[in-house]
Parts: sequence; C-alpha cells; structure tokens
Amino acid sequence: MLEFRDVPMPEPAAGEVRVKVMATSGDSRLRAARFPAGMNLIAHGLFGFRRPRQPILETEIAGIVDAVGASVTRYRPGDAVMAFPGGKMACHAEYRCVAETGPIARKPEMLSFAKAATLCFGGSTALHFLDVAAVAAGDRVLVVGASGAVGSALVQLARHRGAHVTAVCSARNADRVRELGAEAVIDYATTDFRGTLTAFDVIFETAGSMTTREALPLLRPHGRFVAIAAGLPDMLATIGAPGRQGRRVIAGPATERPQYVQQLADLAAGGTLRPVVDGTLCV
Repeated sequence: MLEFRDVPMPEPAAGEVRVKVMATSGDSRLRAARFPAGMNLIAHGLFGFRRPRQPILETEIAGIVDAVGASVTRYRPGDAVMAFPGGKMACHAEYRCVAETGPIARKPEMLSFAKAATLCFGGSTALHFLDVAAVAAGDRVLVVGASGAVGSALVQLARHRGAHVTAVCSARNADRVRELGAEAVIDYATTDFRGTLTAFDVIFETAGSMTTREALPLLRPHGRFVAIAAGLPDMLATIGAPGRQGRRVIAGPATERPQYVQQLADLAAGGTLRPVVDGTLCV
C-alpha cells in the first residue's frame, strides 16, 4: 500500500547533494515483509516490528541534482544522476539527499531515468557475490531466478567475466534471458533443474527454491553455492565450510559499496549491463 504524505523538504548538508527524484524502483518483498525462512525476527529487528522503522521505503533512485551543500565539487544543479542509498532507504520521495562521495554517479546518457533507477540494487548485489565467489573466465555458472533484478544482472556480469551461464527462469522470460547472455535456459515449470547432469563451478540461487542439500551434488570439486535468497538453514550451512571436496556455501547480506554505483554506470554506458524494466507506474 502506498500513502501520499507531505514531509519536510530535505536540505543538503555540507558534502551532500539533493536529488529531485525522477524515478525509483520497488521491492515487493520488503514492502510486504516477506522474508526468507527463519529470518523474520532478524529482519523485523532491522526494519521494524509493527511498522517500518523508516516509513519511506526503497533503496535506489535516478534524478536531477537540484541543490548542493557546502564544499561540494563533483556535482552541480542540473546534473542527471543515479544513486543507491541502500539500507538507509527513503527513496520513495520527491527529493533525496546523498553524500557526493557516497553511492552516486552520473546517469549514462542513453538510459532513461526509469532504467537507470533499476541498476543499483540488483547490480550491486551481483557484483558483491561475483567477487566473493571469485567467478572467472571459463567457469560454468548456474543462475536460478535469472529474470529477476539480481538474476538478470548476474547473467550479464558473469558472461562479461567470460563465464558460461545456464539460466533458470520461466518460459516467458527465456528469450530475454538468452539476449542477456545465457548460453542455455531451463524452464523450471517443465524441467527439474535440480536433476541436471551438468556440473557447475558456481550456482547462484536468487529465488529461494534450491537448498544446500540439493545444490552441492551439482557442483564440481571446489565449487561454490551462493545462496543469495538464503534463509537461516542455508546460512547455518556455511558453518564448517569448505564442505565435501572443498565445495563451499556462501550466504549473508551483500555489502553496499559506493564504488559499485560508478562501476554499474560505466558498465551500462559501455553496453555491458542492460537494465530490465517490466513496467512503470506514474504517480
């Protein structure tokens, strides 16, 4: 549920810019408090129990700088930017202040504000876990949930690193995922991807539909199962890693690094990363 409300206009402090928000994305799981198994208590502790601790939700924006605080040198009013306040949220608003040295970058000229506003959440999460899993050229990678925000970024960025990508998604998204760089696509509605005979170096699980027990037999020795949508059971499975023949389980939250935003802007400007937008809502 969205509720329109007037709130005070934020004023940029020293070192901050104020962005007039032209577009922002939405996370239905966070808005509905739909958390992974076993994570309800932890998540509600972070975000609030009876209601959101931060009543203005969402994590990423694209817009135009309309004011700057003292000592700002990198941006000026009129600059088109994209930003990722991340866990601090407050992006479903007309204005949002961001530190000029924080998670902000100039918007690639060829991208609309709507497309630029979808780059950071999925892209930052993908960059973090690609680094942690040390994905390299020649790796065989499985992405479960390949058409979502994180999954679509993983397909593109893993392919950019030279990996061979197999994607799991619905039939209606198969062509799109192939266009993003997947060499093979498995329709989860007609094929049990857990029974594939292919051995993978890395499995990225973004949909919460594969457990550690199911993933480990599909990994090569020293393979990595990256449980991005992990519940508490899969997080506990990381204890004692490495596992059989060096197979590892990687889980936990992604690190939000300001430099990821600039990296994502550069990748999009170069045509390596294409944002995926299913639809827009004008308010």
